[in-house]
Amino acid sequence: MEQNTNSYRVEAVDRALILLALLAERGRLSVTEAGRELSVAPSTAHRLLATLCHRGFAVRGEDRVYRPGPQWHAAGAREVPPLPDRMRPYLESLYGATNETVHLMVRTGSEVLFLDGVEGVRSLRVGLRIGVRMPAYRTSGGKAMLADLDPDAVDALHAGGLPPLPGERLHDLAALRRELDAVRRDGFGLNQDESEPGVTALGASVGLVDGHHVALAVALPTVRAGADDAKALADGLLRICREARRDLVGTGAARRDDTPAGVG
Repeated sequence: MEQNTNSYRVEAVDRALILLALLAERGRLSVTEAGRELSVAPSTAHRLLATLCHRGFAVRGEDRVYRPGPQWHAAGAREVPPLPDRMRPYLESLYGATNETVHLMVRTGSEVLFLDGVEGVRSLRVGLRIGVRMPAYRTSGGKAMLADLDPDAVDALHAGGLPPLPGERLHDLAALRRELDAVRRDGFGLNQDESEPGVTALGASVGLVDGHHVALAVALPTVRAGADDAKALADGLLRICREARRDLVGTGAARRDDTPAGVG
């Protein structure tokens, strides 16, 4: 997990709050999952979860999986809809505006997790990727979320450099920095055959929603992604992300100097 520039941030508290958000979103969490999302050792994740159990905010089942505890429900957290439910209206609006496959994704460290989606109905379309994880820099929404971060935070997430993959367009950190500069200028990320041959996608960041770094993306076959189509898709995408940010995040909540940690 990258460091936040907020001098008042207490790392252990921050990590515990992220775990609470994950429990609310998923309803269950293993030590392995918690460690992966926080980018910490399983022993550290176990201590954090054990502390939540001690205070009644989590319970550990016989299957060694943690679930929201009685104190969590008593605090009224149960009344907050899960993240996919809160973002679903905007996802459906994006689908209605584009008639293409759309996804909701969250950033987990240097990766993105495709959390929800609506598949297009055209005979030639992009399939759903719900549950799939990919390197953020290879996806449109991932680029948009990385562009929210300070350059130093992006470098820290890719301390080992970018993995050498055949045909990779972004092959080093210098190329990624240039790409993110373009994303900041345009307001959206573009993925042309980078996550999958024959797929073009545009993604824009919503910011932090319930502690998660969130983006929406629209994907279509590359053969259909002309310049005019791309502009229309980008206009609809940016409009709906602005609406979601206004309703769920608030003005100024996605500043780059906030280095949002998402769930990773």
